[in-house]
Parts: sequence; structure tokens; C-alpha cells
Amino acid sequence: MNSVEIKNLDLSFGSVKVLQNLNLDIGQGEFIVLLGSSGCGKSTLLNCIAGLLDVTGGQIHINGKNVTWAEPSERGIGMVFQSYALYPQMTVEKNLSFGLRNAKMPKDEIDARVARAAEILQIQPLLNRKPGALSGGQRQRVAIGRALVRDVDVFLFDEPLSNLDAKLRADLRVEIKRLHGQLQNTMIYVTHDQIEAMTLADRIAIMKGGKIMQLGSPHEIYNRPQNLYVADFIGSPSMNFIKGDLSGGTFRAGDMVIPVDGYDFAEGTKREGAAIFGVRPEHIATGDALASAPIRTQVTVDLVEPMGADTLIYSSIAGTPVHIRMDGQAVVRKGDTVEIGINPKDASLFDPDSELRL
Repeated sequence: MNSVEIKNLDLSFGSVKVLQNLNLDIGQGEFIVLLGSSGCGKSTLLNCIAGLLDVTGGQIHINGKNVTWAEPSERGIGMVFQSYALYPQMTVEKNLSFGLRNAKMPKDEIDARVARAAEILQIQPLLNRKPGALSGGQRQRVAIGRALVRDVDVFLFDEPLSNLDAKLRADLRVEIKRLHGQLQNTMIYVTHDQIEAMTLADRIAIMKGGKIMQLGSPHEIYNRPQNLYVADFIGSPSMNFIKGDLSGGTFRAGDMVIPVDGYDFAEGTKREGAAIFGVRPEHIATGDALASAPIRTQVTVDLVEPMGADTLIYSSIAGTPVHIRMDGQAVVRKGDTVEIGINPKDASLFDPDSELRL
């Protein structure tokens, strides 16, 4: 049995369709990330699952129960919001136990749940402090703990790390991943940060315009994007795209000719005509990696961005600007000529009309 099932879900605000015929099955104990740019519908979908928005059509099932019109408190979920939403006049212990006390739960059970959550999140020394005396990371731990004490099967996270600085985000990302490994509860996590999505998720649902563009593991989405939007959204810097034509088993763009015999075409797609050749910056070979690249050419360096472990160079191939990721120790300057290599097995081909993967 799936943990969460979303069937033909529609949501409209007046004449504006926000979610359209959306279907999603989430397995027991799975960590799903809803990823997309602002306005794609990811937080709206999460709020529908939580019961904070009334849907226009379709159904939502949690653990086999139809909860489409159930109150949030009846859905068996715990939710962590972007804002910490802590009661400033209450201690951490009171914030954690507030919902349980309102539910008239026995005091011994409340104390046991609060102690367990505090131990898991390592916030025992903070229980007698008020939110004003906590750092941003500590407040977010308390917000997660407030959901944790409910002892539910499904946790919903609505961009919980977006208010934190970069180091705290990285630290808490590790904590959330460790928490999921320890609890094995179903977790649905909304973010616009692709690094969070790639590192946390069992599967990622990339959304655009209220629809899921692709659903798959981080490895699948990164290496076999199903359309141009997904290919462009995932990766930093994003995939390089070169327009050209497929003909006779080769891709041609200007003077560049790339045999595509080693490319894994999707079944039933065209192999002739206009196409877009996509290759990620790290899949353009330089230096020692050139030995494994069947196609080689030379480019002129327009700009260099040293990034420590990596160095990004900006150049162009067949008149199209490209990013190339090199080893961080590579010595390269603007105006240098660099030999590069491309392996069609690492590339993606797209139809310029449908924007789907070939």
C-alpha cells in the first residue's frame, strides 16, 4: 500500500488553474521532493495534502484512507513550515508539547514524546529556553520537533531551510537526511533548491505550471532528463544546449560533427532533422579525461571562474556559449586555447518542437 496517493488532482483559484490533473503515488517510508521554481505549484500541492486548501477536483488518500475533505488534524500528518511559527512566550518544551496538551494527552505520554524528539534532534539543553534565545538553526530544529512529537506516518516540509544561511542549510540538510534514515517515515519536502533535492530525495518530482514534468530518482533526472525544462533546471551551471541537425547518424552544428551511434535514443523518437544537443559542463572532457572522448575540438577561453575544487570556463562551441567544468588546479587564463572532448553517451538530444528527449 502506498503512503500517499494523489489522483487526478485539480485546484483552481477562479479562472486560474494552479494544479491540473495531477497524479502522484508515494511509497511507505519514501522521501519525495517537490522541486520547481516559484509559482510552479509545489507548495500548493503540499497544502492540498495537508488539508490547508480545498481542492477543485480529484482525491487524496493517506495510508489507504480518502482524506480529500478531512480536516488537517484528521489526516495523520506533521507539517514543518518555512517560518518557524513558534510561540515566543513559551519555552521550547512548551512549544513542543502545546498540541499534545490541547489534545488532552496524558502527561506521561507527553513527557515521553517530548524527550524522544529532543533526543533525536539533540535539543535537550534548549528545552527551558524561549525562541528569542535560539539561533535560526535551533528554532528550525524545534519546529521539526513539534511535528515529530505527533508521532505520525507522514511529514510535510515546506521549504524549511530557506531562511537559514548557507552553512546552516548544509548542516540541517544532513540532519533531516539522518532523521529520515532513523525514523523511516514518509517525508514530502518542498524546495526550489536543487542541491537539497538531489541530496535528500529518494525520488524528485520536478514541477512546472501545476504539472509534474518528470518523476524519478536524482540519478535518473540528472542523467536522463525527459525534456528541455528538466535538463535546464537541474545542474549548476545548467546543461549546455547546442542547436543543429541529425542526419546519417551524426549531429551537425556549424563545423562541428558528432557521431551519435553511442547515444541511447528513446524508443519511437526521430533520428533525422532538427535537434538540440545537450551536454553538462562536467561531461565536457579536458586534460587527462580526453583519452576517453571520441570527439575532440579546441575552444578559446572567454572567462575563467575559479571555484576551489573546480574551475569554470566560459567559451563557445559552434557559435553557442558554453560552460566547461575543469579541475580546480588547472591553470587557464582568458584567451587560452583549450582542447576539449565530448562523448555522445554522456549527452542528451531533444526535439526543438516538443522539447522532449529523443
